[in-house]
Amino acid sequence: QVQLVESGGGLVQAGGSLRLSCAASGVIFSIDAMAWYRQTPGEQREFVARVASGGTTNYADAVKGRFTISRDNAKNTVYLQMNSLKPEDTVVYYCNVHAQSADSKIWKNYWGQGTQVTVSS
Repeated sequence: QVQLVESGGGLVQAGGSLRLSCAASGVIFSIDAMAWYRQTPGEQREFVARVASGGTTNYADAVKGRFTISRDNAKNTVYLQMNSLKPEDTVVYYCNVHAQSADSKIWKNYWGQGTQVTVSS
């Protein structure tokens, strides 16, 4: 199994910055894409950013130019640097990792537990 542990959420003023981290652990054989999503209670989880195994990145229009996703393959960790934060960025952020466990060799999507980001105006 693969476990994801997120950190870095919190309270920040509008215009400020936060850096989210998500570390994958467990019996991992391989990791493909790593991504961040976010979700407001009662709404669907929405895509924020994705980084492929080769380093190619994709962003939602709402965060382009403000957020930067990166990964450290040696640490099985994905980061989300969030700058110029706005009150509408206030949601729970979830990391998502497409990984292959070493025991079953099955590719699955794994989710973190979520971390709250609150941006005050």
